[in-house]
Amino acid sequence: MSQHTIAGTVLTMPVKIRKAQQHMAMFSVNADAAQRMIDYSGLQVCRFLPGRAVVVLMLMHYVDGDLGQYYEYGTNVMVNPPGSSASGPRALQDAGAFIHHLPVDQAFTLEAGTKIWGYPKVMSDFTIRDGHTFGFDVTIDGQFAVGMDFKPGLKAPAAFTSKPQAHPTYSYRDGVVRQTVGEMKLSDVRYRPGGARVRLGEHPYAKELASLGFPKRALFSSSAGNVEMSFADAQEVRP
Repeated sequence: MSQHTIAGTVLTMPVKIRKAQQHMAMFSVNADAAQRMIDYSGLQVCRFLPGRAVVVLMLMHYVDGDLGQYYEYGTNVMVNPPGSSASGPRALQDAGAFIHHLPVDQAFTLEAGTKIWGYPKVMSDFTIRDGHTFGFDVTIDGQFAVGMDFKPGLKAPAAFTSKPQAHPTYSYRDGVVRQTVGEMKLSDVRYRPGGARVRLGEHPYAKELASLGFPKRALFSSSAGNVEMSFADAQEVRP
């Protein structure tokens, strides 16, 4: 059982998240544009339809876990496992999420995320609006980067959402590609077609999202009232 010392605190793997909330939306984007954005990683986007790739934009609010309480925004591009050139709708079943942007608002999780998993975490500020609709803004170095607004979804039957899921995520840092397998269990899940609006600012992250065609309509959006997660150590992989 491996351990990591972050800011004087010893973390024993796997890291556990006992309570978190999630808002996410899935988008179809131009595959060549998405590939150009993540070419530096050496990974290949999953072309689930001819010329199309999937990008998932997500906000997590970690409430109770080994890394403390914090907000995190992610731009995730679905990619094939290293060495695979699979395409078509079924290829998405084996695809993992390459994490291209990952702003957070607490220093401890930033240090843990970069050192343990090689995630591209940067410090940022979050503005949250939680009323009839849910919205957030991400500001980095005083520049508005990206915001989203979500309409309420329809409650999904627990039988479809409560099974534990294991998904690989990929990161790139200091010339190394890493794969991290995380287990996730969702409850109080709501879905709706579309349902998410994206707003872009002037930060370089916004310009990258604009290159993918954002703002654009979501394929679907979802929220989860509670997410339980665990993250193992990262493994180095060769694209």
